Amino acid sequence: MFTRFRHSISRSGRVSWPVALTLMALIIAAVVLIVFLRLETWPARTAQQSTAGLERLGKDLRAAFIDIAHLQPRITINNRIYMEQTMPVSELIVLSRRIEVEHELLHTWVGSSKRVKLHGAFNVKAGFDLRQNLSIDIRPNEIIVQLPPAQILGIEEVQMDVLAFENGFWNRISGEDVQNELSILPQLAREKAVESNLPAEAERTLQRQLNERIHARQPVHLVFTNERKSE
Repeated sequence: MFTRFRHSISRSGRVSWPVALTLMALIIAAVVLIVFLRLETWPARTAQQSTAGLERLGKDLRAAFIDIAHLQPRITINNRIYMEQTMPVSELIVLSRRIEVEHELLHTWVGSSKRVKLHGAFNVKAGFDLRQNLSIDIRPNEIIVQLPPAQILGIEEVQMDVLAFENGFWNRISGEDVQNELSILPQLAREKAVESNLPAEAERTLQRQLNERIHARQPVHLVFTNERKSE
């Protein structure tokens, strides 16, 4: 047959139409088979590539939290546990602000007045109590970080000044008066920090830090698992 086919080519100088159609049909069938096989395996290959990309993102998130908070959170990918929380954690402080307050005691008894006025400077720290909950769920279209709302975590005295210390003739300043005034100043600093929205600023700071560290195509959403405690 091959000899007849070669002779037919040599006699006419070209391939006959039946042979050409047969070759074309074979080529088309081969192309269709290749495309079919590629399409059939495409979901599995895409899923493998997608899962690998999400797992790489999970490792990046783990590294970011270790750098920012010195902890490894619980990470899930599409609601499947990928990494468990392995490091003991307590608090994540993301902001510290200097707050200054004053308070005055003025008391008069039987015409005799005593006066104490104090000025205090404090470092007020805001952040997250991570003993409650911290988890990360990585999804194809978003990254959800669940954690408790930010709150005031600590107040440290920096400086204390006595602006006035005036005894009355028989209405004297006692040690209890001074201790009461000293105990009021940290409370005032806490209230002033809350009024200035320091906890909300801590939440925005954490969001910014994560966005700067994690360069993912999915947006990072912070979800707070319960209402902010009243300070």
